[in-house]
Amino acid sequence: MNDQPQKRPGLSNPAVLLATWFGAGYLPKAPGTWGSLAALPFAWLIHGQFGWPGLALATVGVFFIGIWCSTVYIGLSGADDPGPVVIDEVAGQWLVLIAVTPDPLLYALGFVFFRIADITKPWPASWADKTVKGGFGVMLDDILAAIYAGLLLFGVSYWMKMP
Repeated sequence: MNDQPQKRPGLSNPAVLLATWFGAGYLPKAPGTWGSLAALPFAWLIHGQFGWPGLALATVGVFFIGIWCSTVYIGLSGADDPGPVVIDEVAGQWLVLIAVTPDPLLYALGFVFFRIADITKPWPASWADKTVKGGFGVMLDDILAAIYAGLLLFGVSYWMKMP
């Protein structure tokens, strides 16, 4: 995240509204955590209505919409990787949750695993975070971190079902 003072674009702009996931990124402290939390009920509803294929399709859609709205937000704010942009957390959190059925414990674990992976950024997420710029870069490092968290969540889910 950029430490420069940032302009805070208004939520009346549709790109800003989506980039901040309906304002969750403007909540105080830890915007990525707020964005991941705000993603959970949407994932639950999408997965419940359309199964994992629906959540997968929604994740791909949010990824591409996220590239666009993150690029717009970057232009408006003047920051390289603005903290209030949390649509990348939404896409990453949803990717993690594709691995399991809607279940409160598994969703809670998926949230924790994703937050840890997003904060620690295991390679290649760390590489993408430092190297890939713009809206694509904002989105890519979270997707790469989510792969680790999703694999871990899938493994835990599988282990929990063992006799």
